[in-house]
Amino acid sequence: MTHKERILAAIDHKATDRTPIWLGCPHGDSHARLFAHFGVSSILELQDAIDDDMRWFAAGWKHPEGKPGLDPMGGKPKKSHNQPGIFAECEDVAEVERAYWPDPKYADVEGLRRAIAPWKDEYAIFSGTWACFFHNVGDYFGMDNYFVKMYTHPAVVEAVTEHILDYYEGINEIVFSALGDQIDVMFFGNDFGTQLNTFVSPELFRKFVLPGMRRLTDQAHRFGLKVALHSCGSIYRVIPDLIEIGVEALHPIQAKAANMDAERLRREFGKDLCFIGGIDTQQLLCRGTPQEVRDEVRRVIDVFRTGIVISPSHEAILPDVPPANIEAMFDEALRYSAAR
Repeated sequence: MTHKERILAAIDHKATDRTPIWLGCPHGDSHARLFAHFGVSSILELQDAIDDDMRWFAAGWKHPEGKPGLDPMGGKPKKSHNQPGIFAECEDVAEVERAYWPDPKYADVEGLRRAIAPWKDEYAIFSGTWACFFHNVGDYFGMDNYFVKMYTHPAVVEAVTEHILDYYEGINEIVFSALGDQIDVMFFGNDFGTQLNTFVSPELFRKFVLPGMRRLTDQAHRFGLKVALHSCGSIYRVIPDLIEIGVEALHPIQAKAANMDAERLRREFGKDLCFIGGIDTQQLLCRGTPQEVRDEVRRVIDVFRTGIVISPSHEAILPDVPPANIEAMFDEALRYSAAR
């Protein structure tokens, strides 16, 4: 099988010649150690070295005059998630309508085309805007203000959300119209889980967040693309909602978060979702031995059998993860699954 065929088969829960793998997107501070360990000089070379199956290129936006995209702090630097944004005190939808909102027509199609071109035939291409609108809305208010305004000023929250979604959906429309035949999976991310639960109740999630996810998912399906969603944390309570709107792959399976263990996910959702991730980065990859990593990779593969892409339980591999454990994770995934 080609790398592309392997990933797409996993998303469709079909048998593969070996379990597919994805490096993720290591943090910049990790690059030097990883490159030295594997004898490479770039992330793409590292992906080649481990026989990675997918390539992720997020769609960008570039204003010809250098104007900002989304600007929730009004030009000020963001220092924390709870920092008040420009709508922290907003009580009027008219104020939202008067604000600056970027025009999606400046989607960087040519930059994305160049990035995809060398890989589109052999590898599974994940793309589209990252579309992290849940975080963006939170930045425009400040996290605490965002959650409070869901109760006190829901129309204001909905207006901000709509503008942000218009921006992301507009970029995707341009990008998918131009390059949809070169993209396999629309990949977007919104971290709406903590270690124990979702940030907001399922009811509030369904009112303020899920409709936007449905918009983006429906758009991707209209272009014939699969949909993969990223969310860290325990999102167990809303996984059925994600399945209902058509999400086909879930990343990164934060293994130590409540109710996100491989056995539970496979038992309850394995027929409907492909899972990308699952190898714990909170304890195992940073503190375990290479043999312990190998043992866990075999266990996860045995639990899922199909519908799994082996990858770290957070794609941003941090400097506290020994490169030898990264090597063990992917080497074992290739050896064990191919031998089964």
